[in-house]
Amino acid sequence: MSHPITREQLISNLNWRYATKQFDPSRKISPQDWAAIEESIVLTPSSFGLQPITAVVVGDQATREKLVPSSYGQRQVADASHLVVFAIKTNITEADINAFIKLVSEKRGVPESALEGYRGMMIGSIIKGMDDAARRIWASKQTYIALGQLMASAALLNIDVCPIEGFSPAAYDTTLDLAKKGLASVVVAAVGYRAESDNYAKLAKVRLPKSQVVIHI
Repeated sequence: MSHPITREQLISNLNWRYATKQFDPSRKISPQDWAAIEESIVLTPSSFGLQPITAVVVGDQATREKLVPSSYGQRQVADASHLVVFAIKTNITEADINAFIKLVSEKRGVPESALEGYRGMMIGSIIKGMDDAARRIWASKQTYIALGQLMASAALLNIDVCPIEGFSPAAYDTTLDLAKKGLASVVVAAVGYRAESDNYAKLAKVRLPKSQVVIHI
């Protein structure tokens, strides 16, 4: 199988990316590139494949300006081309699992009865095996998988991302009215193009040597 990009290109793009501190507000991601990024989010792997998260794309500029104080003054949330708030579904029930099993049945052409064991395992693990707090922690971990997928996909398109944990989830939830949607914010990604004035783009990337990060057993 041929590689769509070379190994050297992969590492080069990952070295190119950084947590962008200043975005160029005048540069917008093309609709075609943004559609690809959204599709990459949809394709993110998740526990059991259940996708207990939602990517909330905040397009309204006035709303994004309101989020700046809730982001400890970080202008990236307003200046980037796009803002994505990764949120968890706060009320996962047996009905969600049943809907997922129905979807698997339709997509793979297998009867739902053949998936009963899988359904039972998910209900036992997620519904009966966890309380609400544990389910929120479990779902929250899935948002970081999606964030990583977004960051890597954007880097391959030479699009910048700043992942943001420094924000008030409660304030975001209120501003975006997420509770009424059954959602709660976890982590944020500002996506766009770096400003030429962002000196962080010129700094050497600092990482531990591979021998301290990767071990072979």
